[in-house]
Amino acid sequence: MKLAVSGKGGVGKTTFSALLIRILDQAGKRVLAIDADPDANLASALGIPDAHKITPISEMKDLIAERTESKPGSIGSFFKLNPKVDDLPEALSAKLGNIKLMRLGGVKKGGAGCICPESTLLKVLVSHVILARDEVVVMDMEAGIEHLGRGTAMAVDKLIVVVEPGRRSIETAKHVRELASQIKLTKIAVVGNKIRGPADEAFLKEHLSDFEFLGFVPFDNKLIEADVAGVSPFDTDSPARAAVQKMVEKLSA
Repeated sequence: MKLAVSGKGGVGKTTFSALLIRILDQAGKRVLAIDADPDANLASALGIPDAHKITPISEMKDLIAERTESKPGSIGSFFKLNPKVDDLPEALSAKLGNIKLMRLGGVKKGGAGCICPESTLLKVLVSHVILARDEVVVMDMEAGIEHLGRGTAMAVDKLIVVVEPGRRSIETAKHVRELASQIKLTKIAVVGNKIRGPADEAFLKEHLSDFEFLGFVPFDNKLIEADVAGVSPFDTDSPARAAVQKMVEKLSA
């Protein structure tokens, strides 16, 4: 199962991803977690010790230079477009139980895109883990699909867009779907997060009526308190766990 998780900043995307990954781990699945959001901190949300010490791959200048045969930051120069990456998930991942986590990091770029060694290595790596690895892959992405290419997207089993009751979150979901359609990624589902009651569910269903809903996660102050305390949401007594558990069962059916 290959899953990508997207959504507007602040909707609880990383909290949802962490719950999803820990529940899959609890079920005995081998999970490769990919933190592809430069502003997220999936490692700490999973409860991985010393999460702040994990270096993003995009900042591993020597590795990038070695694998792409070029100098990181050198836009427009010659470099290897198919660098070796198959050994990186084992070599560069932090581990917790059956979970391996890789932090991709961001690529500083000007304009609309970047054809550079850093982005090339990351895209080849994402393509490898989705197309060639045999474990469950969960990608926590920023509000977009930057790391996915057309060929890679075809192998994603589901793009999950996390939304909260709010206009901006709804617009982000529609924008993500539009971007996904450009690379033929049509297997998209929505997860409603921070749901205070039936009115919030109805609001999202009304404004995203042409989306598949995977489920809803109730609003819970315990998750906020856990984040402040540096505790994984999975290790919190919250109804959110049961809600995401049902979604995992649905995805696995």
